[in-house]
Amino acid sequence: MISPQTLAKLRAFDTPTICNVIELFDARPRHTGFMNARIVAAFPEMPPRVGFAATATFRASAPPRGDAYSSLDKQVERFAELSGAAVVVFQDLDSPCVAATFGEIMCTTYQAFGAVGLITSGAGRDLDQVRKIGFPVFTNGTICSHGYSNIPQIHIPVHVGGIAIYPDDLLHADCNGVTTIPKEIAAEIADIGDEYVAAEILIIDAMRESPGNLKLLRERQAESKNQMAKLRARVARTR
Repeated sequence: MISPQTLAKLRAFDTPTICNVIELFDARPRHTGFMNARIVAAFPEMPPRVGFAATATFRASAPPRGDAYSSLDKQVERFAELSGAAVVVFQDLDSPCVAATFGEIMCTTYQAFGAVGLITSGAGRDLDQVRKIGFPVFTNGTICSHGYSNIPQIHIPVHVGGIAIYPDDLLHADCNGVTTIPKEIAAEIADIGDEYVAAEILIIDAMRESPGNLKLLRERQAESKNQMAKLRARVARTR
């Protein structure tokens, strides 16, 4: 289990920083584990969210056959199986998508059952209303109608934003995009995040205080690189 304290620490960092710190562990190839540019924050002003994937598929291009789909109540019921707060993740099976995956009713319901966000490879709607309830959503666009909205499957592996997402995967998302976090290093990422940021700030502060100072830039680059190397060595010793 990942502690509430660890989750709170992870929320304190932006998603690019989380991605950078993951690289220190060599836990996966650097070009994997995060969603591509098709998945965009509808409300980029909202702060980072951290949660566990509540996966589902979606289709709107044809009426569902009988009762062969999972209803909203069955979907939120399974939030209890997750390791913490849910982030709903939809794979839109229509290609291209023909209608909105979500709207105000769905997002209000998800939030009422503890979800902290929603990601879809498809589109959304009711964005003004969803923004008002403070529920972050990440989409591939906006469509005004829900079509023949139905949820064929829940709690299965899905493919969204170029990567596979499994039920209960740990996700971090903000205005920059969405990444998965390997659970086995989540606590360590949270613990060293501040030190990583401090190493980067060395260069940023120098350039703000003394613009155009090449000598200072080189000095701070070397200092930052040295601190990063120490972090990487420390991580390697603990694994």
